[in-house]
Amino acid sequence: MFDLMGMMKQAKELQGKMQGLQSEIAALEATGSSGGGMVTVIVDGKGGLKRIKIDPSLARPDEIEILEDLIVAAANDARGKAEALAADKMQALTGGLGLPAGFKLPF
Repeated sequence: MFDLMGMMKQAKELQGKMQGLQSEIAALEATGSSGGGMVTVIVDGKGGLKRIKIDPSLARPDEIEILEDLIVAAANDARGKAEALAADKMQALTGGLGLPAGFKLPF
């Protein structure tokens, strides 16, 4: 027999677990480097650039911190614009589905 209430309960539990998992993922940090460690970046679990470290031998030492901040800001600005473009494309794709306001598909 079709148990609609049971399915709804499972869906709600799954939604809660997914929200918790998304929070855990967002709190993760990953470090990448290039140039034998001369450039190091740290991103959060959603791919947002959090910090960058540039070896002083690659630029004028009195400008390194400004350069690092500008690179982080530019990378995050680009990521935000890419997310907005993706959201627009997704809206165009799902616009005719009649989804409730605020409903987000998991991709």
